Amino acid sequence: MKFKFKHIIAVASLVLFSQTLSAEGFTLKSDAMIGQMSSAQVFNGFGCIGKNISPELSWENAPKETKSFALTVYDPDAPTGSGWWHWVVFNIPKGTKKISTNASVLKLLPTGSVQSKTDFGTSSFGGACPPKGDKAHSYITTVHALDVDKLDLDENANPALVGYMINMHTIGKSSVMAYYKR
Repeated sequence: MKFKFKHIIAVASLVLFSQTLSAEGFTLKSDAMIGQMSSAQVFNGFGCIGKNISPELSWENAPKETKSFALTVYDPDAPTGSGWWHWVVFNIPKGTKKISTNASVLKLLPTGSVQSKTDFGTSSFGGACPPKGDKAHSYITTVHALDVDKLDLDENANPALVGYMINMHTIGKSSVMAYYKR
C-alpha cells in the first residue's frame, strides 16, 4: 500500500510541475487595453467620436515552431450574426515581439506585414463602435503563432477568409479582452 501511495505522490508532483511550466506560456500584453477601451481605441465615424488609434501590443514565449504571426481584433457581440473584424494583420515576421501604438496608420508594422480588409471596408485598424444603447461589447485582441512563413493573401482579402487561413495554421495563440459601451 505504501508503494502505491508514493507512486501516486510522484505522479501528482510531475503533473503539478508540468502545469507550472505551461503557465509560463505564450502571452499577449497591452498597457493600452486594460479592461475598458479608451477613447484612443474608439472609432471616429458611424456616430462614434474617438481617435481610432491601434493599441500597443507585445508578446512573449511564442512556441519554438513559430514561423510568423497574425494579429486580430474581433467583436463577437456585433449585431451582424457573424461578429465584426476591427483589425486583421498577418505575415508578421517571427522575430517580432511588439507592435507600436498607432502602427496601423503610421505604417509602423514590421516589414512584410499585411493589413487586410476589416468589416469597415478598410485595410487598417478600426476602433470600437457598438450601437448606441447596446450592451457593452467584447473586443478580443489575439496574437496567433503560425506554422507558415506567410499566408498567400493580400490586403484585399476578406477578413473571414483571412481568419480561416489563420486558424488553419495557428500553433499557439494568446488574447486580451477589453469592453466598450456607448
